[in-house]
Amino acid sequence: ATGLRLSNITGLQWQCVNLEKEIVWIVADDAKAGKPIGVPLNNDALAVLKEQLGKHASFVFTFRGKPIVCPNGRAWRNALKRAGIKNFRWHDLRHTWATRHVTNGTPPHVLQQLGGWSSYKSMQNYAHLYVEHTKRYTVNVEGIESVC
Repeated sequence: ATGLRLSNITGLQWQCVNLEKEIVWIVADDAKAGKPIGVPLNNDALAVLKEQLGKHASFVFTFRGKPIVCPNGRAWRNALKRAGIKNFRWHDLRHTWATRHVTNGTPPHVLQQLGGWSSYKSMQNYAHLYVEHTKRYTVNVEGIESVC
């Protein structure tokens, strides 16, 4: 629901979460581009965070009382296998998140900011358009003469 990188999720601490303002801050030291990222939270993300309240004093995501370090290990691979999913990496979730934003009309400059990408080109590597999504724009040139 946030498009955050794996390390930002696993390292997320409660001091960087503001449930009242519905935002999470990724500090510059933890951001790939070296700049802090303010991440607004939607209802899905808020629900996940609220489920974690009280489980650990410092870290948001834990397992058996310890911070989760590698959520894409054996349990992840076994879950993918049970679901019949092949060739899928944790980072593919970030691509899916960005693509859903573009498909649902999020302007590219807004998506770039939401995803914490330092450049428009970097953001384009994540947001993939489907042909079906672009079809609705073909009517923009209907009825105009001398169009190839």
